[in-house]
Formats: sequence, structure tokens, C-alpha cells
Amino acid sequence: MINYQQIEEEALAAVALQSKKLEEAALFNTEKVITAFRNNMVSDFYLKPTTGYAYSDVGRDKLDLIYAEIFKTEAALVRSQFVSGTHALAVALLGNLRAGDELIAVTGTPYDTMQTIIGYPEKTEGSLVDLGIEYKEIPMIGDHVDLDAVKKAVTAKTKMIHIQRSCGYSSMRKTIDVAEIGRICQAAKEANPNVICFVDNCYGEFIEKQEPTEVGADLMAGSLIKNLGGGFAPTGGYIVGRQDLVEKASYRLTAPGLGGEMGATLGDTAREFYQGLFMAPHIVLQAVKTSIFAASVFKSLGYAVKPQPEDPRSDIIQAITLETRKRLCDFCVAIQSNSPVDAHVEPVPSPLPGYQDEIIMAAGTFVQGASIELSADGPCREPFNVFFQGGLTFEHGRLAIMAAAKRVGSRNE
Repeated sequence: MINYQQIEEEALAAVALQSKKLEEAALFNTEKVITAFRNNMVSDFYLKPTTGYAYSDVGRDKLDLIYAEIFKTEAALVRSQFVSGTHALAVALLGNLRAGDELIAVTGTPYDTMQTIIGYPEKTEGSLVDLGIEYKEIPMIGDHVDLDAVKKAVTAKTKMIHIQRSCGYSSMRKTIDVAEIGRICQAAKEANPNVICFVDNCYGEFIEKQEPTEVGADLMAGSLIKNLGGGFAPTGGYIVGRQDLVEKASYRLTAPGLGGEMGATLGDTAREFYQGLFMAPHIVLQAVKTSIFAASVFKSLGYAVKPQPEDPRSDIIQAITLETRKRLCDFCVAIQSNSPVDAHVEPVPSPLPGYQDEIIMAAGTFVQGASIELSADGPCREPFNVFFQGGLTFEHGRLAIMAAAKRVGSRNE
């Protein structure tokens, strides 16, 4: 007989052990955001919509400056015209790589949608490989990047290295923390001082007190329906980094010569972007607490989890190995049925653009597909890992995880 009350109490204790450090980071990052708002004199006028070419969209331009200040970069491009984090990553890559350039993924095989952008292992129409860019991968050694291999692989012909902070579907390795990203950038630049260090920062913003652009990353991109949108942003993405690199990316987003000077902010999007950024450190804290709670609960039920409940966190994702297709589906069904939107809908495995296997996804979210909101997904392939993330409130996350635990049951049942 499983004692779910005891499992829940142990999980709450696991959250409490890490709360002080996490709350310190949230406070630090909130102060960072407030300072940037004050320095840039945010006013009500910036929260209004624009139309047409939007040459005079001062709210859009000011938000770029705020992001650049927060991430300590020369420039930023924050736009609702990015349809996803994948789109922002693609724009950053396609804007800065040319035929004959070499791109090296130093954190092993990227996740499925990035493989489609790169065009490897299967060449895809319009991908980097299709456009003549050379691509290599360096496998990780366990949970860490092989720095010696990076130094050997990066040469004068290497234009860019790609660092994926979170693990993605292709593995259950730990998230790369900011300190290690700094060591990766240092190793790459020892081999080639001119190499561009590009970071996929999806799921990692505001977890730690520092961001990758503070330790050597030249260019970075992510999604606004993840951490930085704070549950408010209805769409969008961002690119931050060196002025020249962000400018080149902006020409890929719009057109050469237009760049970031155009692009209307429609409806209530400006307010949602600003308010979401303001809320983001607190919302990220809720999501991280939820992931720790989930790790403890499912570890108690006998499943392999990564990170462990006591491990330091560097993103909002919790991976759980459920071992069977049925358990994976049961987990997602339970999360969906305990969501505020579409709780009556039962998710089923389905093909999804950019993914190689059928995906099952629980996303009963106010913003469709927003993974800063409570959500879970995974590919229907062995070992049937579920990737759980988000939670606008810890209370909701706690309820949903306990419901999933009771539906999935013990590994030994």
C-alpha cells in the first residue's frame, strides 16, 4: 500500500531544503528587472499597441534596451513576430552563418526541432546543412562537456559553437549551468578567439543570478512563452548579444536593410511583454519548486529522475523515466485533467512538426504550448521519458503532481 501522504510530505521537505537559495535568486533577479525598468523610465505610453510599419514603436525599442541591460549585452531583439523559441534560435543561426562556415554543437546531439533547423542527421529543406554550412557534434562525457575535445575541434574555420543549456528529448543529461557555460566559452576562444559562442537559453532564464552572456556567450536566444514571458506573454521570442550579431539576426527576421526598425506590437502584447518580464523571476521560482516536488514524489515511487530532488537547478525541467508507453500516457493524461484549460480533453500521442517520433503533450495552458505554465511532454520511444516543466503557482503544481503519482503508481506495481 503506497502512503501518498508521506510521499507528499517528504516532497514538501525536499522543496523547503532548496527554497532559501532559490528565493535569493528570485529576489536578485527581480531587483535586476526593476532596476532596468527604472533606468529606462518605463511609462504607460510604452504599453500601447502600434500598427503598420511601426517605425515609432518606442515601447518595442525600449524593451530591447531593457533586455540588453538585464542580460548585460550590447543589443537585444524582443519580438512578437518570433513564433516560438525554435524560430528565434533559427533566426540567430541563419542570420550569422554562411555557406562554408562551420558550426559545432558542443553539448552533443541537439533536441529534435534543432535537428530540423540544422539538417542533421536528416537533411531538411532550407536547413543549415542544405545551405552549405558544415556541421559537427561533440558528444558529452556524462553530464559535462568535453572541454579537451572542444579545444581540439574548434579551429580557425569554426564560425560558431552551439551550446544547448537544457537536455531536450535526446538525453537525460543534466542542465548545463552558467559556470560551465563560461568554461565552455573560454575553451572555445582559446582555440579560436573569433569563434561565436551561441547559447540556446530556453528554460534557463532567471534560475541563477547570472546569465550565459555574463560569462562569455556572444549570442543567445530563447522563447517568451517560457521563463521570460512570466505566463503573460502570448507569443514571441528574444535574441540578445553582440551588436553586430543581433543586427544580422534582425535582417533574417525581417529583411536586409529593415532589421529591428519595423514590426508592429499588436493588441495588448506590449503590456503583456512588460508585465510578464516583471513577473518572470517569481513565476520561475514557482516552476522550479514544482519540479523539485515532482522529482521527490516520483523518486519515492521508484522511478529514475533527473535532476535529483537535492541537485542544484539551472532550468525548470524535470525528467522522469517512466519505462512504458502506458505510464507516459497516464502521466500526461493526469496533468491535463488537472489543468485550468481543456481539463476535459485527453491527450494522445501524435505527430508534431519538427519531431521525429510521436509526441504526447499535456498543455492545459492559458497560452497554447506555454511551458512556463504547468505542462508535460515526451516522445513515444524508449525509455519513455516524460519532461515536466512549469507551473504559475506551486499550489497548482503540487495538486497536479500528486494526481499524476496516483494515476501512474509505483514502478514496482
